[in-house]
Amino acid sequence: MLKKVLFAVLAALVVFAAYVAARPSTYRIERDAPIAAPPEVVYAQIADLHRWSAWSPWANLDPHMSVQYGGAAYGQGATYEWSGNEKIGQGRMSIVAARPPSEIDIQIEFLKPWSQTSRSQFLLQPEAGGTRVSWVMTGEQDFIGKAYGVFVNQDKLVGDQFAKGLGSLRLVAEEASVQAQRPSQALPSAP
Repeated sequence: MLKKVLFAVLAALVVFAAYVAARPSTYRIERDAPIAAPPEVVYAQIADLHRWSAWSPWANLDPHMSVQYGGAAYGQGATYEWSGNEKIGQGRMSIVAARPPSEIDIQIEFLKPWSQTSRSQFLLQPEAGGTRVSWVMTGEQDFIGKAYGVFVNQDKLVGDQFAKGLGSLRLVAEEASVQAQRPSQALPSAP
């Protein structure tokens, strides 16, 4: 009887391993949202990594998160390194291409709790009343990543965070657009 149980478990593991191995080795997660602000205003919120704390869905998951900025101050060459609790882990983002005001390409290196490299893109398309922003992440999956995907819907997990981030980006960009349209108040002259 014990041999039959062991054989059944082994057979199930072989079938599961074959199923996992047959899963796609790449992934793509995408969400988009309309923002009632010009592409230039939205672009400025994304291309300046210092501004991400105002809208990134991961910015407030660890109040003690360590962040370091490097490279260029803005756009291509800008970097952002983070280290924090188990919710956000550790990693680095680098803007590898920037085409104002329509596209920003970012390489993301996750270091902890797992090691993986992904590519993230922000695509900005003008539309009536503002800008349509698409946030796309693509990457490769190893066997463990594919196995994890059997049990966890990564598109929903990460996609929900993208949708939340785009909602916050909308609020920040729309407020920045309103502020930019207000006439500047002249300072009173000295007596």
